[in-house]
Amino acid sequence: MADDGKAPTSTRTMWKGAISFGLVHIPVGLYAATASSGIDFDWLDKRSMEPVGYKRVNKVTGKEIATADIVKGVEYEDGRYVILSPEEIAAAFPKTTQTIEIEAFLDADEIPFVYLERPYYTAPLKRGEKVYALLREALRKSNKVGVAKVVIQTKQHLAVLIPCGRALILNLLRWGGEIRSFEQLNLPPLDAKAAGIKDAEMTMAMQLIEDMTQEWDADNFRNSFADEINKLIETKAAAGDIADVVKVEREAGAPAGADVLDLTSLLKRSLEGGGRKPSPSRAADGGSASVTALPSAKRAPAKTATAAKKAPARKAPAAKSAPAKKTGRRTA
Repeated sequence: MADDGKAPTSTRTMWKGAISFGLVHIPVGLYAATASSGIDFDWLDKRSMEPVGYKRVNKVTGKEIATADIVKGVEYEDGRYVILSPEEIAAAFPKTTQTIEIEAFLDADEIPFVYLERPYYTAPLKRGEKVYALLREALRKSNKVGVAKVVIQTKQHLAVLIPCGRALILNLLRWGGEIRSFEQLNLPPLDAKAAGIKDAEMTMAMQLIEDMTQEWDADNFRNSFADEINKLIETKAAAGDIADVVKVEREAGAPAGADVLDLTSLLKRSLEGGGRKPSPSRAADGGSASVTALPSAKRAPAKTATAAKKAPARKAPAAKSAPAKKTGRRTA
């Protein structure tokens, strides 16, 4: 549990697919870019050191309910619910694709920080290094970012593709309509004079900001509670104060990837077509689903659409259902 101040790089591919803009597809893998600094406290039975989990229970009777007797509903009015069948929920799911589909390019400073939600690293796969670098450098040179839609584990996300060092970072965004307006809050007016701020007060505030200004270093801003708990854990572990707990197996899986072929011609075709997206029929049969960074490479059929068709639909989570059985866990 040694801590050198840096979270290790995650090399486990969470998702495989392609970045798409115009007719160009770049095969990429998605990798976790964050590591939680919170402390997870698991519930354990002190008599046997076995994990303690939850049960599906009727909140009125307190009795455990069989999975077959649970339906999913959304509260429409106070105490009144609309019940949805698994088939109705499945039909509403976005079509599963393996594409980060860029819909528009924006100036990098146009997206407010309040919309940023979760970052992921992308990395090129299968001879996609050149076209990956091309998009990264073009975004850097133009000071643009790409706004895209992507489906991850059956859930559709809005995202922004941002060049950062040698990587393209995919940062999930909150959807339009999810950020609440601040207009009804009692906020002071814009402009210092309108807010009643004196010139001397502004001068002192600016000086204080200047005195406290420093270069960004993430290690200067650490979770102090987590650091203290980790020190305590190290101390108790070194003293042999450790309990053996039954491990719970976890499922793992990896979606299929995408191929890439012939970069230059598809860039030209994208420009000639005004950057239009390929038609649904072509996307379905893989007709324009791949490009290559190597002009001499042989064409190969795209795997993206096929992989999407084979992926089984997963059931939607209930809007307000009781939690499934799992190890009790609390995050500080």
